Amino acid sequence: MTLVANILVALVALIHIYIVLLEMVWWTSPRGQKAFGLTPEFAEQTKALAGNQGLYNGFLAAGLIWGLVHPDPAVAWQIKLFFLACVAVAGIYGAATASRKILLVQTLPAVLAILALVFA
Repeated sequence: MTLVANILVALVALIHIYIVLLEMVWWTSPRGQKAFGLTPEFAEQTKALAGNQGLYNGFLAAGLIWGLVHPDPAVAWQIKLFFLACVAVAGIYGAATASRKILLVQTLPAVLAILALVFA
């Protein structure tokens, strides 16, 4: 079960790395505009804000990766649980304020990883 938990944690980290790329690199590209339903004008006007969001998503991914590679299993468990909880809370807030799609993309994977981690 620990392997399943770690795979799910890694999946959440990868999702956030992709979000970092969408928000920091591809925000004004057709890919970024399609992902977030943006017009070219709005994407350009909000590029700095999106970059800031991307940076925070990068911190979430970095924390999850840190939990995956930490040599002490007890500390690693705590790190993973903390960052997964942050992702879940951010996803709930994002779903309430921006798009319900965030529940499926961000919150659900985090909650599944939390459950796998707790029951591992």
